[in-house]
Amino acid sequence: MPISIRTLEEKAALGRTVVAKSLTEARQIGVKTAFLCHSHLDERLVAGLERHLGDEGWRLYIDWRDNTMPVTPNRETARRIQQKIIDCNYFLFLATANSTRSRWCPWEIGFADGRKDLPSIFIIPTEDGQGSHGNEYLQLYRRIDYMTNNRLGAWFSEDPAATAVRNL
Repeated sequence: MPISIRTLEEKAALGRTVVAKSLTEARQIGVKTAFLCHSHLDERLVAGLERHLGDEGWRLYIDWRDNTMPVTPNRETARRIQQKIIDCNYFLFLATANSTRSRWCPWEIGFADGRKDLPSIFIIPTEDGQGSHGNEYLQLYRRIDYMTNNRLGAWFSEDPAATAVRNL
């Protein structure tokens, strides 16, 4: 079941859960890290997902919060994004109407597909009342959405058994 945009907006209103101040600190203390591929137009949804996954003990890398990134995207931006994708334990694609129209998101997921192990790439499908987003990727990668106990779980579409995100 895709995560509703409304749920992410509600989580965003709760504020951030900080499990580690940086990716470096997260790795040092054994916290799971993930590069979040998303549209910058979805800032509020990103904040909600960050809270949701923070509650599960994860630390997300969000590029527009990285003050070392060039102001105007260029080759250096691409190189740094590639390195962050490699450095993080997981790659997450927040599938929304905006991210599926983005120019950068398909490039990022393509890079991740070529560099990361398949089980470390996840699609986070969403629904906005007018439809769901991310379906085109669900046969290729694992997804993160809700299990029957309303906790976040991860699984391949063809596998009915989910693994709790906290236990990945």
